[in-house]
Amino acid sequence: MSDSEYNFFEFDPEDVIDVEVVEHPAPVNERSFARRVALQVLYEVDSADHLVGDVLQRQVEANELPSHLGEYLREIVLGVIDQHRILDAIIKHFAPEFPISQLAIIDRNILRIAIYEFALKHTVPTGIAIDEAVELAKLYGADGSPRFVNGVLGAIADDRKTLGDIINTTKLNNPQKADE
Repeated sequence: MSDSEYNFFEFDPEDVIDVEVVEHPAPVNERSFARRVALQVLYEVDSADHLVGDVLQRQVEANELPSHLGEYLREIVLGVIDQHRILDAIIKHFAPEFPISQLAIIDRNILRIAIYEFALKHTVPTGIAIDEAVELAKLYGADGSPRFVNGVLGAIADDRKTLGDIINTTKLNNPQKADE
């Protein structure tokens, strides 16, 4: 490297650095907060290929989550990771013009969380899962993310027959997941 290239990497503690702090509104409830943390975990695992256990542990500690929220967080994250083939097959069917690998990592994982909760686990009513996903998209996604997320999830919610067919077909094609 030339001397000018080294200067680029030098940092003087006296340098003034502009920092923009984005304040997010407080989550509506504890589960909303856990979903935010789950999205952060999935984003890091998806983008940096870090070990999920390490990322989960770090996030639980950093956010000082009580044990019941830590368990909820783990359930979401591990469920999404474990069921990603089914979740991605659903997304692929309902958003065919957007290949999974080309979706923004944030959007992809927001969709996965919502679909996991309302279509696979059936732990959250569909409307609440969609509302929560749209809120996550508003907080963390690009300008068009909320509309995209709402459209895809709305289409899934409106076509339960196709949703069931995709889930069953994907399980048949992945026998190791068929018993879940």
